[in-house]
Formats: sequence, structure tokens, C-alpha cells
Amino acid sequence: MLNKSTQHLAHMLTAVCLLAGLMTGALAQSLDGEALMAQISGSDRDISDRMRDSARQPVEVLQFLGLEPGMTVLDVYAAGGYYTYILSKAVGPAGIVYAQNSPRALRYDEDRTDISQGDALANKIRDGQLQNVERIDRGIQDSGLPEASVDFVLVSQILHDYFNRSPASAYSLLVELHRLLRPGGIIGIIDHHGAPGNDNRRLHRMVQSDAEQVITDAGFIIEAESELLLTDGDNPRRSIFDPMLNRGTSQFLLRARKPADSL
Repeated sequence: MLNKSTQHLAHMLTAVCLLAGLMTGALAQSLDGEALMAQISGSDRDISDRMRDSARQPVEVLQFLGLEPGMTVLDVYAAGGYYTYILSKAVGPAGIVYAQNSPRALRYDEDRTDISQGDALANKIRDGQLQNVERIDRGIQDSGLPEASVDFVLVSQILHDYFNRSPASAYSLLVELHRLLRPGGIIGIIDHHGAPGNDNRRLHRMVQSDAEQVITDAGFIIEAESELLLTDGDNPRRSIFDPMLNRGTSQFLLRARKPADSL
């Protein structure tokens, strides 16, 4: 039978274990899709971005990819900030979102607007009061971020540009993102489906198997793919900018991870 001192110690240890469990649960909260949907449906968000949501399904995409509140996120080629805004709301005040664009990208026209991507991003950060967003207006290879400093990387509709320039360019990008991710960190890849044998460079598309190969070559483990962004209305022989598609392309969605034992 335990004496009073031993019983007291046992109660203290139990309390510590319970507290540790609660703290661990708080650090690993799953994304509340309903709450996030409410946050991104407000009038402080650009109307043209809200109109894209039905096709892009950002809440469901981020839930599939495993984004959690409090994460440090890198939005690669954030452009005008469509995903930057949503990521900011998703990770909340305890998280950080790095919105990366090259100086050249900042000068491009924002989709379906008469302003630049740089101005569009600035407007979203200001109007949405995105205090947890930090801009990186430099190329990804010159981001200035420390090694193993981010939990989650989003590469949305941009890997094809690197790959179609050369597979080595895509590989170099992914190796750098692998370096920036913490061991066990997640990378989400979204891109326009291309068909083998087509001129995918001209069409701004990519064959999914090519994406999978270069992702694994760079050291990632592909955990899952989703059919969330597939559509019957696409034609892989047409450019993604073809007005007949109305930007309604079929896209692949991959979740990959940097191995936990990576150095």
C-alpha cells in the first residue's frame, strides 16, 4: 500500500502527464474547415478571389494537405496572394506565412485585374490585416530563410514552369524547398494536368508522373494524392489560358513529406 508521500507524488506525476497531453493536443490542432470558410467569406477579401473558390476549393485542399494552426508556412510564388490570404487565416496569429515572389513576378499583371501582382498582394495584406504575413520579394534560392525553418510549403500551379524550362530547374527548386522544410514537414503540390506527348511547355501544363518523379528525386516521400481538383470540362490539348476553358483546368493534388530522419 502506498504511503501518503508516495500517493501525493503519483498524483503530481499524473497531473503533469495530463497537462503534457493537453499541451501536445493544442500544438497539433486540426484545421477547422467551417471556421476557415467563414473567415475567408468576409467583405475584406477580394471579390475576384472569392469567385475562384468554388473551382479551387482551398479549404478542402488545405485540410487534405494537413495544414494546422500555428504552422510556419512558405507560399512559393505567392503571386497576388490568393492562397496567402487563406493561409494567413488558417494558421492564425500563432503561425507565420512567408509570401515569396521574385521581383519579376511582382511586375506581372494580377489575374483578371488591371493591377500588378505586387500591388494585389500588398492590398490583400493591408485590407485583410494579415499581420502574420511576411513578404519575401526575392527568388526562392535567395529567400534568406534558415535551413529547416518551415513546417509547410505550398507550390501551387508553378512547378510546371520550372519543369518545362528544364527538369533540372524543377529538381533544383524542390531540393531547396527540402532544405527549408523541417524534418517531417509537408509540401503540397498543385498543378495543371498535362498529357504525355503534348507540348506542355506551350500549354503551361505538366504530366503528373513527371511531377511525382522529380518530387521523389528531391528526397520527398509522396504520401497521398487527391482527385479533389479533377474536372471533366478540361481539354489537355488546350492552353490553360484558352478562353474556352475559363480557367477550369483539371489539376493534380499531391501531399509529400520530408522524412523525419532527414538531416
